[in-house]
Amino acid sequence: MQTLTTTEELFEFCQQAKGQPYITVDTEFLRERTYYSKLCLIQLALPGRDGPAVLVDPLVDGLSLEPLLEVFRDESIVKVFHAARQDLEIFYIDHGVIPQPLFDTQVAAMVCGFGEQVGYETLVKRIAKQQLDKSSRFTDWSRRPLTDAQKTYALADVTHLRQIYEFLSGKLEETGRARWVSEELAVLTTPDTYVTHPEDAWQRVKTRSNSPRFLAIVRELAAFRETYAQERNIPRNRVFKDDALVELASTKPANAGELGRSRLLLREARKGPIADGILEAVQKGQDCAKDKLPKVEGDTDKLQVNPALADLLRVLLKAKTERFGVASKLIAPANDLDAIAAGMRNVPALSGWRREVFGDDALRLCEGRIALAAKGKNVEVIEL
Repeated sequence: MQTLTTTEELFEFCQQAKGQPYITVDTEFLRERTYYSKLCLIQLALPGRDGPAVLVDPLVDGLSLEPLLEVFRDESIVKVFHAARQDLEIFYIDHGVIPQPLFDTQVAAMVCGFGEQVGYETLVKRIAKQQLDKSSRFTDWSRRPLTDAQKTYALADVTHLRQIYEFLSGKLEETGRARWVSEELAVLTTPDTYVTHPEDAWQRVKTRSNSPRFLAIVRELAAFRETYAQERNIPRNRVFKDDALVELASTKPANAGELGRSRLLLREARKGPIADGILEAVQKGQDCAKDKLPKVEGDTDKLQVNPALADLLRVLLKAKTERFGVASKLIAPANDLDAIAAGMRNVPALSGWRREVFGDDALRLCEGRIALAAKGKNVEVIEL
């Protein structure tokens, strides 16, 4: 097991990558105590059952990742990850680079019928026919030195990935579904995916009320929390948690005394710059002009859903998933089905490869142009 600790060593390995069809990549990082992930280890492997596989220690002083970033920019080499989103976020936030072309084996596995969000361990068992040693799963990857067991565990995340990639890419070519994966990966290769704008942070907060004024206060509190956490590189929950945010939006404290009566606010947030920021955000939300108040769009709870049609769409979806061997939630989650049954047409299930697989027939079912019939254990589409 070779661990690269100098730029020269990394450059030599990356030179070997040139001309190769792909490189498998994984990272180990920590995020429990920071807003942004701290990169602690990079694992790399080149093609071949016994092809070169190395660890890169980014915590070593003086090591530049530029040779690897050059490989990431080289569009003749496919960069293979499993569940790539957090890995890609690190490289984009730290270095402004998104590896392309990209192949995510988790996405490909879903398209190839392995279920929704299938784990790496499952793919290793089913495709590589190997067992993973998970004893080092909870390692603090920022601590040095790493043990041999930890290094072996980390390296397995890219060595088995070679066989998984070759199997899945072959399956995609065989079934003609490579384009499906490309559509799914468009989000992962878009820089905006990895940038959290404070003014949009409120959309991740779950609330029971959709009152525009209440949501305006939620928006301002979430924006303050996001900005504060980003500037200090601390987890947003260290500023205040979602339940405290919702409580504050409901109670609308106007001064330090009222703020102090919060049941859910952390002690550190009841004074100083956090307390000042909370009071300012609450006031800003209350003063928000009516035409600037936030609105919640696409609330399926308030849609006029035709329940019988929604049930028929579920039957149709089940028939399609059995025919194509793709997880139903990947094609159309329940919210999409209810939205279609309520007359909405701007849902993901009605665009791209999903439209070909399910959406076109879903619309024809809604329009009364097809019917569903049971034939043995199968459901068939009948033209009307």
